[in-house]
Amino acid sequence: MIKISIVTISYNQARFLEKAISSVLGQDYKNIEYIIVDPGSTDGSRDIIEHYSDRIHKIIFEPDKGPADGLNKGFAQATGEVFGYINSDDILLPGALTKVAAYFSVHRGVDVLLGNGMQLDGNGAVTRKLFSTKWDLRRYAYGVCVVVQQGNFFNKTAFERAGCFNVENRTCWDGELLVDMSMSGARFLKVDDFLGGFRLYSESINGSGRLKTQFKMDHRRIFRNIMGRDFQWSDEILRFFYRSTKKLSSLAKQVKSS
Repeated sequence: MIKISIVTISYNQARFLEKAISSVLGQDYKNIEYIIVDPGSTDGSRDIIEHYSDRIHKIIFEPDKGPADGLNKGFAQATGEVFGYINSDDILLPGALTKVAAYFSVHRGVDVLLGNGMQLDGNGAVTRKLFSTKWDLRRYAYGVCVVVQQGNFFNKTAFERAGCFNVENRTCWDGELLVDMSMSGARFLKVDDFLGGFRLYSESINGSGRLKTQFKMDHRRIFRNIMGRDFQWSDEILRFFYRSTKKLSSLAKQVKSS
């Protein structure tokens, strides 16, 4: 039976944290190792974590250099064969880990699993369905390869071979890890199951847009790593083409699933 290690990074998200924890501890799959990392919350988050301490395998209360560093600290303590992670304001959907374990059991040559997800508002209501796309390194360079992070799982070997998360990345550390895994030879599998919930609200990084400039800088660095050159004006034409085809594909999926 495959052991799955889940890491949650927590920082001043007490409003949502208990939902995140319950979504992991409430899974019907039992061979789970749960790790929570909190570098110094002051809003009561640590009290919530302590409340569940008898069911959480490892709790790391120590300063870190940001979300990517916190995840690295968590996974450094993980002993599972398969890794996954959710932020303290996101959730795993019911039955997700049973499906994940089944896929990795059947597809032994797969290193990375890409599933779909649900977008939630601040109150937990589903606002839309989110679809990951088939992994394509070039399309990711142009910002049109979509991965629902909460539906993303990978084996320990691929994670370690890629060199873990880039601690300097403060906006898209999840995507950069996938790029590093892909460039180090990882094999990807896209599945149609809905595995996680992504919460979008005004105070979140994506909802507020406060790191938009930093995201552009991080993504341009990733572009250079993939393409071996800087982004050029002519790349805008290719990006427009890729985005247009992506929108048409997304609309078709939304109609099909409605």
